[in-house]
Amino acid sequence: MYYLVAAILGAIVGSFLNVCILRIPKGESVVFPASHCPACQKPIAPLDNIPLISFLMLKGRCRYCSAKISWQYPLLEILAACFFVLFYHFFGITVKGVLYLLFSLALLVETFIDLKHQIIPDVITLPGIAIGLIASAFFPALHGETLAWMGFLKSLIGVLIGGGFFYVTGTLAEWILKKEALGGGDVKLLAMIGALLGWPGVVWTIFTSSLIGSAVGLYLRIKSGDERIPFGPYLAAGAFLYLFFGERIVLWYAHSAGIYGY
Repeated sequence: MYYLVAAILGAIVGSFLNVCILRIPKGESVVFPASHCPACQKPIAPLDNIPLISFLMLKGRCRYCSAKISWQYPLLEILAACFFVLFYHFFGITVKGVLYLLFSLALLVETFIDLKHQIIPDVITLPGIAIGLIASAFFPALHGETLAWMGFLKSLIGVLIGGGFFYVTGTLAEWILKKEALGGGDVKLLAMIGALLGWPGVVWTIFTSSLIGSAVGLYLRIKSGDERIPFGPYLAAGAFLYLFFGERIVLWYAHSAGIYGY
């Protein structure tokens, strides 16, 4: 029963995330005006705004102008529903679970925006950095610490490593290649990841996102001769993997190597 409630709530939130993905790149409010068809601008009736169900009932088309409704809408609602169920299962209704869920939803929004517009909005990353630092101080257990200053320090180091690493790497790459290699949005995104996951999480994310990016880039180069894909989705994938697998792996390795208080 609880899993069903989590899935329903997730689908509803996913519907709102679709609005964010559509409006944030345009600098529009995500609250006003009410949802409307992008093609004919007609307001969407409540009956036509039920997550997943309305898409199926309308057969993927606007009721008024018959314009196609992007598959992004039901896809994001399904993904958000899965996120809610996953986080409820693994973390329960805890501060850590709620913070990580919000963090993952933010990554989901930024992934879709980056894929479509090749930008990572500051309106998400900058507040995310601040929230991560504050949360780490008030809830040091987020990083496996007991003292507030230790939690905050681990988060702050994560911000400095995340943002600093990409800033230096991007600057060097730009100097060598004579063109922009990494955007400022990637730098801020990795800083946000460092704020929420601490420095172990950001190190994991840099490593895994590079592996994933290299593998996908090689596949696309072989298949189509073009491997140009924004790096934000790879960073999001690396951070998401850390939440469920990386934290345990890093902890196991640290203890095996005798690195305590990492």
